[in-house]
Amino acid sequence: MSEAVFQQPETFEFTPDSMTKVTAAIAKYPDGCAASAVMPVLDIAQRQNEGWLPRAAMDKTAEILGMPPIRVYEVATFYTMYNLEPVGKHHVQVCTNAPCWLRGSDQIVETCERVLGVGVGETTDDGMFSVSECECLGACVNAPMVQIGDDYYEDLDETTTENILLALKMGQTPKTGPQNGRKGCEPAGGPTTLRSDGDGGSESGAA
Repeated sequence: MSEAVFQQPETFEFTPDSMTKVTAAIAKYPDGCAASAVMPVLDIAQRQNEGWLPRAAMDKTAEILGMPPIRVYEVATFYTMYNLEPVGKHHVQVCTNAPCWLRGSDQIVETCERVLGVGVGETTDDGMFSVSECECLGACVNAPMVQIGDDYYEDLDETTTENILLALKMGQTPKTGPQNGRKGCEPAGGPTTLRSDGDGGSESGAA
């Protein structure tokens, strides 16, 4: 799907459940500082609205927080975590910042485009997948990586990326985190210190 055609809703209202979350977010800040909750409130609105943030939701956020609408627009248009157009059920965000680029993020983007049949900034015809490029996702030691929804998939190559996308296509839940077998952000080659084999010092740390 190339350029998506969509309509902005004329109004937006938080559901009772969402409003409970909004109230809780505002309560984290001192009286008179409700505007500080603008980012979590926008996130709540986006989650309620199937993953994207219409202008009416921004206006409602401004009304609740007592902010000029333009200040809310400034936040929503600055941070890439907010989607100002509809996105697929699975929003595949590929980090292409320097560390991920050096570790092959171009190949990850190409794999996403090949497997899903859409380019960056596009959504599949069935509305299931959107592909985006984004800046640093904060897991540089596990580069290259993608974020899909709230989940991180790290230490990727073409094969593991394809496997993740195919699993999602089949309604499965792929394993999150590193895809190369390592635990968290441990050294890719294994431990280098506090080893008992004499190559990295004793486990006791004695000199």
